[in-house]
Amino acid sequence: MIPGIITVRTSSSRLPGKCLLPFGECNVIQHIIRRARHYSLDPIICTSTDSSDDILEQIARQENCVFYRGSLINKLRRWADCAAHFGLEAFHTVDADDPFFDGQEICESFELLHHQNLDMVCPTKSSSYGGASVGYSLTTSIVIKAADGLAEDADTEMMWYYVDMVPNLKKEVLPEIKSRPIARLTLDYVEDYWLLESVRKIVGNFADRDEVDKLFFKNPDLHKINWFRNDEWRAKQLAKSPDNLAI
Repeated sequence: MIPGIITVRTSSSRLPGKCLLPFGECNVIQHIIRRARHYSLDPIICTSTDSSDDILEQIARQENCVFYRGSLINKLRRWADCAAHFGLEAFHTVDADDPFFDGQEICESFELLHHQNLDMVCPTKSSSYGGASVGYSLTTSIVIKAADGLAEDADTEMMWYYVDMVPNLKKEVLPEIKSRPIARLTLDYVEDYWLLESVRKIVGNFADRDEVDKLFFKNPDLHKINWFRNDEWRAKQLAKSPDNLAI
């Protein structure tokens, strides 16, 4: 099974407690754990030691899911310590913001990492632009190198910036193997939740991405519920880049 490190905290600013919002018969983070298992991933809840995340430990225990608690801000350090704690040589990042991640793409990403002897496989372009279908496949060694020397409270939310600085990095972007509809399927704003809940009610919690894509192809205006948020979301991501923060 592919180790899936589920990155999650409750201290979201745009949509507080979004990982605890109802999502069918469970909440969002429970759904992420169950969907990971449905697609043969081995889920690991990776959250912070902050008291606000005590509830995530409780949920992990209720779901019989292993967990790790580390740095609140330094995501890279949290990943590195989590992977070392569980003796992982490599893992895939599963974002708790992405409730309709693509199990097939995750397998393809992880296979590419190993077959090409890479350090990192980045998400497809459509996923990075809000499609939210796949995360990063990473070796533990590259994450440790990227986190080395950073302050415990360094904000590494934009983790790719730090990984890219590791000398002789071997990385690829996961190629697109199918056309994707226009859709924003990540959870940051209330409009995202409205869309994601609508999708869930129509296709179900464990629908594969082909089913989800068909829904948007058949209903080309569906994406308009939250698509207007995408430029704002991407602008805020770019603003978090260490290069921009240093200006």
